[in-house]
Amino acid sequence: MKAWPLALLFAAPLAMLGNAGPVQAHGGGLAADGCHYDRKAGTRHCHRGSGAAPASPPQRSIGSSTYFPNCAAARAAAAARVRRGDPGYGRHLDRDNDGIGCE
Repeated sequence: MKAWPLALLFAAPLAMLGNAGPVQAHGGGLAADGCHYDRKAGTRHCHRGSGAAPASPPQRSIGSSTYFPNCAAARAAAAARVRRGDPGYGRHLDRDNDGIGCE
């Protein structure tokens, strides 16, 4: 007769997982308009409903590479903390030379 409370102990958390709501592709890092910069693709995309169109990020594209003149431009494009090897990384953005710019 004690199996009944034990079954509820496991069933209740599973039932709550079914009501978790919509799941996003990844965690935070979204700007106020619900958009962020995708460093791998080199594009900016949105996760929330389509309100106003996102402003073009202040960056300059050279072929397939991305250039940020300073950390303010990288932050405006939601690409702060640019890592060495990522599009947009530059030594001028990495003051302590640890491989992470605009930290």
